[in-house]
Amino acid sequence: MRILVVDAFAASPFSGNPAGVCLLEEPVPPEWMQRVATEMRHSETAFVRPLGSENPGADFELRWFTPKVEVALCGHATLASAHALYEAGAVAPDRPIRFQTLRSGVLTVTRDSGGGLSMDFPAQPAEPAEPPEELAEALGARIAGAGKNAQNDWLVEVDGESVVRGLTPDIAALGRIDARGVIVTAEGAPDGRHDFVSRFFGARTLEGDGEDPVTGSAHCALAPFWAARLGRNELLGYQASARGGYVRVVLRGDRVVLSGTAVTVLDGALRIAP
Repeated sequence: MRILVVDAFAASPFSGNPAGVCLLEEPVPPEWMQRVATEMRHSETAFVRPLGSENPGADFELRWFTPKVEVALCGHATLASAHALYEAGAVAPDRPIRFQTLRSGVLTVTRDSGGGLSMDFPAQPAEPAEPPEELAEALGARIAGAGKNAQNDWLVEVDGESVVRGLTPDIAALGRIDARGVIVTAEGAPDGRHDFVSRFFGARTLEGDGEDPVTGSAHCALAPFWAARLGRNELLGYQASARGGYVRVVLRGDRVVLSGTAVTVLDGALRIAP
């Protein structure tokens, strides 16, 4: 079956966040998907299957796996999946794609005339909460404010963009904190092109250094946070990982539209059948 590597939230190869995309023709066991994702070793690998008439409310089934677990929501691998389908001609360029997911409902992706992709996701606002004492110690930074959302992510504000960029957290210590991940954020510097900056650490789900290059789902929490803080519903975020990437967000009630571009860097055949 066809398998691709797509750099999401990227304008050029080897930037943004790479995702595996496996284009299925028939249902496969989730245990097999997990083994493929473990082999691919990207932060997420997406599995896309056409639904046909079995589900008139959606066009494709979409599931996401890290090398360790299946996740409920993944932005960059959704962007990568839509990019792969449009590029392959599986969907007309002017037609939206409706993805049926297990735990996040139907997610819709649209494509503009320039190839940019926009995803309609559920907002995941963080409710103010007192962070555990060990969180600041693990991050190595003072916490100016914190909250936790339904994805079990901590959203942590720190004192400025330079602090976000300079973080060298203790990943092992972060892994001992009860959370899917930790989103660290600050308002963008006055001379920058972006409104806010962030980084995402997922010690329990990600391999290697535990940092995700560009995290679409994190922006479902960042959008309502910064919209309330800055008084605007349309914002540009920059995730300041080593690869880096921009995510444009628009808050619409309890939904967030995430926009970006993607680039295919590998297109091949998976030779191991389920």
